Amino acid sequence: MRSLLVWGLLAGLVGGVLAFGFAEAFGERSVDAAIAIEERGAAAPTDDHGDGAGHSHDEGTASGHSHGDDGDEVISREFQSTGGLAIGTLAYGLGLGGLFGLAFAFAYGRLGPASPRGTAVALLGIGYTSVVLVPFLTYPANPPAVGNGDTIGQRTGLFFLVIAVSLVLAVLAVVVGRKLVDRLGGWTAVLVAALGYAVVMTVVAKLLPTIQEVPASFPAATLWEFRIASLGTSAVLWAGIAIAFATLLHRGLTKAR
Repeated sequence: MRSLLVWGLLAGLVGGVLAFGFAEAFGERSVDAAIAIEERGAAAPTDDHGDGAGHSHDEGTASGHSHGDDGDEVISREFQSTGGLAIGTLAYGLGLGGLFGLAFAFAYGRLGPASPRGTAVALLGIGYTSVVLVPFLTYPANPPAVGNGDTIGQRTGLFFLVIAVSLVLAVLAVVVGRKLVDRLGGWTAVLVAALGYAVVMTVVAKLLPTIQEVPASFPAATLWEFRIASLGTSAVLWAGIAIAFATLLHRGLTKAR
């Protein structure tokens, strides 16, 4: 267990470094563009900070921005896009990597006859889908300058609710899939369990309230560039952790023989 946790933390560092590089290369341009839009709106004499003018620090963003009450930056944008981004991605990577190692310790042997590396890949698929992809599709991340201060709390709560429900349903799908293996065979059981998860999660998403915070005037290209970069950063982080963990695991098991 201790070795798995250590390998998970090391893998988290690797994933964090890779995610930082991806976010720096592909995500910061859209963040800068969104901040520029916000600053132009704040400078306009007719700006009353109404709907859509609030600050948004949504999930999935690699970096945010912060302003004081007098409009001066509390933390410089330059630091946010470099040191702040690095600290955030590395810290998140460490935490996620540790959880990945613990999840592997629980899942190994319970996901069928998969090899250790196969189990790591399965955890990657299940974890990324249930914790990142499905919540993102339900409540996509928004860049700075998009959002209503009155709904940020509600949106954040709903986002974490989706993560919790999605994760529980994913675990149930795995349990059901395992029980169906003897009756339907491996691949058919996996497909039935995955389809059941998708159907139930779709119903849950339809029942949740819709929060539309993007003003019609916000450039669609900037919005989608930010969202794709946000999703890509998460994908790089998860994939980096899984690949690094599987590599460390293989080497550790080889040395132990």
